[in-house]
Amino acid sequence: MTRTSVRFDSNGISLAAHLYTPDSGGPWPALVVGHPGTGVKEQTSGTYARLMAERGFVTLAFDAAHQGESGGLPRGLEDPAQRVEDFKAAVSYLGTRAEVDTGRIGLLGICASGGYSLAAAGGDPRVRAVATVSGADVARQFRFGADGTQDPAVFEGLLRLAGQARTTAALGGDPGVLTMFPETAAQAEALGGEHGVEGFEYYCTSRGEHERSAKFLTWPSVDKLAAFDAFHAVPLIAPRPVLQIVGSRAVTSWMAVEVHQRATGPKELHWIEGASHVDLYDKKEFIDPAVEKLAGYFRTALDEEGK
Repeated sequence: MTRTSVRFDSNGISLAAHLYTPDSGGPWPALVVGHPGTGVKEQTSGTYARLMAERGFVTLAFDAAHQGESGGLPRGLEDPAQRVEDFKAAVSYLGTRAEVDTGRIGLLGICASGGYSLAAAGGDPRVRAVATVSGADVARQFRFGADGTQDPAVFEGLLRLAGQARTTAALGGDPGVLTMFPETAAQAEALGGEHGVEGFEYYCTSRGEHERSAKFLTWPSVDKLAAFDAFHAVPLIAPRPVLQIVGSRAVTSWMAVEVHQRATGPKELHWIEGASHVDLYDKKEFIDPAVEKLAGYFRTALDEEGK
């Protein structure tokens, strides 16, 4: 397996990516692999991309626009329309690679990219199959909380702050940013319970932190997310298949259940027993069975006979 640093264009923005290719043979089926919100390609998406390449797929793990090593100003902007465009641009890029069987391309989205990959697949028939791991619609998470029970007043407050930030910027001031994590694990637990602690441990400690993982969003990200629905295009994916891999302890699993209910074609909701949302980012005992499930699914879904 070989990893190569590459770049490609997404709506005028240069995206940085790692292309993983099997050692010999080809052309191969290919997967676009997207990272969680504020993540980068060197974290969990890179892990899945490498493991899937070891199983016979060309994989492309990319940094979203405005994040990581990719271009785009302002830094830290979470623009859902652009995030969907990034997936489509990645499919286009894979279509230029001699190593890739262009009729056998799928999407794999992790966490926030799970939602974006579903939206992209619904509007792009070049995508033969889509799968998610700990999939989430980050817009729903902002509006309703990770567990779906957030007081509406919380998001209303964020929208007010986002509006004030836009006014501040228009007046020439510094609007600041929305910091995604507190300073300590105890604070993370107080704000978000076990899910908050696990996110803190992954992004803010040696467990998974990376210098290019910004861990913040610009304030305009909030109102852009307010009107976005990552799941609106799910019915358009049929007759192509959808696989969702979810930890049995994941507080975000209600979103995967909603997707499963919306999907009208072949679909599977696959539970990893004992895993939380973040466990599926990096813990070998949970990643290994997830990857084996993904490999079998994509081998079948992207089989040449199914063209």
